[in-house]
Amino acid sequence: MKKRITLGLIALLTGLLSSLAWASSETLTLDWIDLVPEHERAQFDSRGMPEISHDSENPQSLVGSVRPELNNSQVKIPGFVIPLEGDDKVVTEFLLVPFLGACIHVPPPPPNQIIYVKFADGAPIQQLWDVVYVEGTLKTEHVSHDLAEVGYVLQGTTLSAYDDG
Repeated sequence: MKKRITLGLIALLTGLLSSLAWASSETLTLDWIDLVPEHERAQFDSRGMPEISHDSENPQSLVGSVRPELNNSQVKIPGFVIPLEGDDKVVTEFLLVPFLGACIHVPPPPPNQIIYVKFADGAPIQQLWDVVYVEGTLKTEHVSHDLAEVGYVLQGTTLSAYDDG
């Protein structure tokens, strides 16, 4: 009897662990607000941005933290590309931001609303003002860049045209 219960528990635990492993390899399609911990979302306005002070020397708001449970997740997220490294054909490193002009024409979004993306072999440069989907492995990692503080790093595998359908 004891042996049967032990075998049953082992089978149950094995099933749970394999379903967790399967779930973690599934690609999550995220919206930008999904990068903000739920208990902090009230601090963000309808555009997903906290109140910005234009009086300070560094206008980037550092409100909000990252979601550690997203670390090492396979994700797909739409956004705009701000190239950092590459050439006229491919971009190997860029910032992915939620709206056009972020970090360039207006104060940068908070760190949890910027993703530092790395493509080992480079991603094709498209119209940089078009929205794209980026897929890859998301890490909760802080990066300090001249343009902004960043809360997430993504090892990119796919860059594709945005399709809102």
